[in-house]
Amino acid sequence: MKLLIVEDERSLSESMRSYLQQESFICDVAEGYAAALERIDGFDYDCILLDIGLQDGNGLALLKELKTNQKTDGVLIISARNSLEDKVTGLQLGADDYLAKPFHLSELGARVMAIIRRRNATGNNLIILDPIRIDTLARSVQVGDRILDLTRKEYQLLLYFAYNKGRVISKNAIAEHLWGDDTGAAGYDFIYTHIKNLRRKLIEAGANDPIQSVYGMGYKFAV
Repeated sequence: MKLLIVEDERSLSESMRSYLQQESFICDVAEGYAAALERIDGFDYDCILLDIGLQDGNGLALLKELKTNQKTDGVLIISARNSLEDKVTGLQLGADDYLAKPFHLSELGARVMAIIRRRNATGNNLIILDPIRIDTLARSVQVGDRILDLTRKEYQLLLYFAYNKGRVISKNAIAEHLWGDDTGAAGYDFIYTHIKNLRRKLIEAGANDPIQSVYGMGYKFAV
């Protein structure tokens, strides 16, 4: 499941991303209105974590953009403002929930999952890339009749590839999504190891190798 964190307080956004990535979410971060607008125009997200008080714009204006463009991304408003007016306005504009700062990261995760569950109640939480099936709520991966035993990083990596299927993804982008600010400490050797192990498990389960190396650029997930 893919999230967008719109928060201009860097320490908070990094804490949120680190926690949510541990919960197997894929997280993009936008530190302001302009960056967030570019993200939502180019990508679809399962949930957007949206701060109202951005330095270069108002988060509520982003909600209006989502509504104008008929986007169906879930939205959790996160703000230090705890006034009834802000809450009502946000919900009227299409937000799914409201969380006031300060908050516990465990509550944040629970609110995000609740939004995604509600939105998937009548929808489809399966990503089907024959013969690979990913259940994003159960966090399980199946190839044919076989359930794969993946580590957390392997599952996050497969999800990232699935959401970006057909695109060339650089090693830097993969490292940032898997480790965030700890990319330098992790190094590319860890990426090679996780990709090698994921590729082996997919092939052993009966899937053709979907992870293609693109010389000098990175990897592409082709199904």
